[in-house]
Amino acid sequence: MRLERSGRWGSPVIDLRLARDERRLREAQRRSVQVLDENKRALARLFQSGLIYSRAGARLARDLLQAHQHLLRAGDLLARLAPLDAVDPGEAEAIYGEVARLLARTSALSARSNVILARR
Repeated sequence: MRLERSGRWGSPVIDLRLARDERRLREAQRRSVQVLDENKRALARLFQSGLIYSRAGARLARDLLQAHQHLLRAGDLLARLAPLDAVDPGEAEAIYGEVARLLARTSALSARSNVILARR
């Protein structure tokens, strides 16, 4: 949180909009890290099981690598939001929407890989 100025009796005045924006950014970054960890675990299980050498495993690995690219893109988008007071609110909403879409797609690919690996 950023302190903007002092109030009447010297108490700090906090800009609640900036505080909400900082919290939203931290939550999006935390979710991105969680999804990245899920993706890494799925790739590791794919290699450890030896399924990567099958046609289905190769297709799944390709999907997981594409998901990893989505996560890198989401990280780049979140980095653009880091100076919260320099970002237009409309642009921020568009970026958060894109990040949410990328994270949802990545989570779906990781979940699909878990189902396939559980069957093997």
